[in-house]
Amino acid sequence: MGIIIDKLSKNYGNQKALDAVSFSIKNGEVVGLLGPNGAGKSTLMKSITGAILPDSGEIKIDEFSVLNQPIETKKRIGFLPENNPLYFEMYVREYLKFVADIRNEKKERIEEVIQKVGLTPESHKKIGQLSKGYKQRVGLAQAILSNPEILILDEPTNGLDPNQILEIREVIREIGKSKTVILSTHIMQEVEALCSRVILLNKGKIVSDSPIEEFKGQYKSLEDAFRQLTN
Repeated sequence: MGIIIDKLSKNYGNQKALDAVSFSIKNGEVVGLLGPNGAGKSTLMKSITGAILPDSGEIKIDEFSVLNQPIETKKRIGFLPENNPLYFEMYVREYLKFVADIRNEKKERIEEVIQKVGLTPESHKKIGQLSKGYKQRVGLAQAILSNPEILILDEPTNGLDPNQILEIREVIREIGKSKTVILSTHIMQEVEALCSRVILLNKGKIVSDSPIEEFKGQYKSLEDAFRQLTN
């Protein structure tokens, strides 16, 4: 079934972060979640993962309720937050074993994900010794370790150099062949390269939700669409 979101709202004091947001994502879609800073993107992603609770509305993952059946929904989701929280004093394999134990995953899976995200050359090091690009790979590795049906990535290439961006983008493209992916990014080329659909948020509301080709076809460029729809 994928993801179904119905009239989701969240306030922080007087600020309305999400305002009756509704949409659905089918299994196997790669969706770009766009919007200016403060549009509600991170609040939406954290609500889907169950990290924060909305004030009203419903979120379902494969017909399981995020609010009422959180364990079942979290089993189906892998999440890479924007700030990629990691334990810098742990070795790469040590950290992934820690995540595997939490997720009840077999140890053999650790070597699979290390290879999949291209961590093999640096897998003997402490996380704190890694470049930012390799730290992002560790974050991706923990997100896909349990082989989740749904992968939620919040600014996965933020702060990386052009080579690192291309490398991480290729990893995401490969993962997206078999997973449902929600990708939040400010990089329009990333959306064009990876996504089949765009959901654009502004001030807590959806201002556009359409296939990438249709979205591009209505405007001179994705940047032009972003500017016109969020001004």
